[in-house]
Amino acid sequence: MFEPFFGFAGTPFSRDISVNQLLETESGKELHGRLNYVTRTRAFGVFTGDAGTGKTTAIRKFSQELDANRYRVLYLSDSALTPRNFYWETLHELGYEPRFYRGDAKRQLQKALAVLTDGEKRTPVVIVDEAHLLSQEMLEEIRFLLNLRMDSYSALSLILAGQTELRETLKLQVNKAISQRVDMRFHLTALNKDETTAYVAKHLAAIKAPGEIFTQTAIEVVHEYCQGIPRMVNKVAIACLMAATGRNQKLIDDHLVRIVIASEFEG
Repeated sequence: MFEPFFGFAGTPFSRDISVNQLLETESGKELHGRLNYVTRTRAFGVFTGDAGTGKTTAIRKFSQELDANRYRVLYLSDSALTPRNFYWETLHELGYEPRFYRGDAKRQLQKALAVLTDGEKRTPVVIVDEAHLLSQEMLEEIRFLLNLRMDSYSALSLILAGQTELRETLKLQVNKAISQRVDMRFHLTALNKDETTAYVAKHLAAIKAPGEIFTQTAIEVVHEYCQGIPRMVNKVAIACLMAATGRNQKLIDDHLVRIVIASEFEG
């Protein structure tokens, strides 16, 4: 256990850290602003980023900040999402018992969204995470969601979030009609060197680290190896903390980082 060894009040570089305590980068701020635009205007947005850059975390933080009196978030993350499953899952989230047949469930969802928008005066915000895994059939079904009230009126905000390949998928000729409907696109970038330094500091501050744990040169090696991908930074940092504990070493330097990377990530 490295937490008591270093005198931490919690576990850094883990999902236990509140999203409100995480570093807000320039790219993250722009993502937040564009998510806000899509939500406020009931638009269709596509947001991408390489694996581990923090898309899901950013969207989770954004969703938690939305006014529940004005918005109803419907979040789906299913690698095998089919149109039928989509209608079933969204209806369940809205508190309805879905009809058995897909066509009936589709009409049922249409009425449920109308209750939200017209009756409760709330905007449905449909978020589909891991959207790079969507089947062609599911991508085609998205066209229905964008035409619930015909082109003159949008009944919801639709957000697709996925890895970089989602951008390439939407460039295909077969998806031209869907791509043309996208109102907002944004690609979340990895951390630069200064942001990696700040990211590590933020995590350590969140668990009340008593002093310097990583030297600056150690962080630079972490950044170079991880290419600024937060998920990888987390993995390497935790491995270094565990290695330092085993060596009774309170300060992690670049030498130890290189040993950990060579033995645990490149071996």
